[in-house]
Amino acid sequence: MPELPEVETVKRGLEKVLLNKKIENIKVRRRDLRVQVPVNLESDAVGAVIQSLGRRAKYLLINLSNNKTIIWHLGMSGRIGIHSEKPVELLKHDHVILETDDGISIVYNDARRFGLVDICDSEKLASLKYFSAMGEEPLEDSYDAKKLLSHLKDRKVPIKLGLLNQEIIAGLGNIYVCEALYRSGISPLKACNEISLKEAEKLVIEIKEVLREAIEAGGSTLKDHKRPDGEIGYFQNSHKVYGKEGQRCPNCTCDISKTGGIKRITQGGRSTFYCEKLQK
Repeated sequence: MPELPEVETVKRGLEKVLLNKKIENIKVRRRDLRVQVPVNLESDAVGAVIQSLGRRAKYLLINLSNNKTIIWHLGMSGRIGIHSEKPVELLKHDHVILETDDGISIVYNDARRFGLVDICDSEKLASLKYFSAMGEEPLEDSYDAKKLLSHLKDRKVPIKLGLLNQEIIAGLGNIYVCEALYRSGISPLKACNEISLKEAEKLVIEIKEVLREAIEAGGSTLKDHKRPDGEIGYFQNSHKVYGKEGQRCPNCTCDISKTGGIKRITQGGRSTFYCEKLQK
């Protein structure tokens, strides 16, 4: 599933072609995505000007001049592409097409149909079911160790699962939690309520840093993620532990023949990658 850096990359790519453009047409070829595409999407959006684009956790937000906001989630493997040619050669799993008045087409492809496209009054955005219980954005300057600890102190689940909980912190997924915990030297098995203030301070720094680095690299392309211009992301080349079971930890000098290298375990149905020696 695209995580915060991948969605932020998509947002920045779309900003280059959509800002201040009028929506001329929307075609919905299939409405039965994870959430049914509302029948009023076309009537509420066509004719409006795109004033800004935003992101909330893993959701893309398109803010319109008529005080409506389009909400877009890419699901497990969805992609948004930019097309300037006419007519656009549509593929089997191209479900939603947004056309602007200057001839640009934004095409949403989602073979597994786990994503969603919705629209609402902008003033009601925060109260929607998608966002009402969502935690704070980790890249906000105001987000710090004390805020993180306030959500961890009464929880006994492993810190890996705590950081994946969108009510604790918004936008983190499996890749960047594994990487941030490794950089912080914190075991993914350590309980949330055992995290000290010093550890939380280090963890928040590393969460912010790994997210910023990933955004700069265009996100991580493991299977499906592509930027709207069709280019892949490159942060997978900087992964320290994710997907590297049995390989040497980049910061260890231990005998890999004895340690077995980077470990992979399953937590909450997801693979966790970590170094037993460096992460305590």
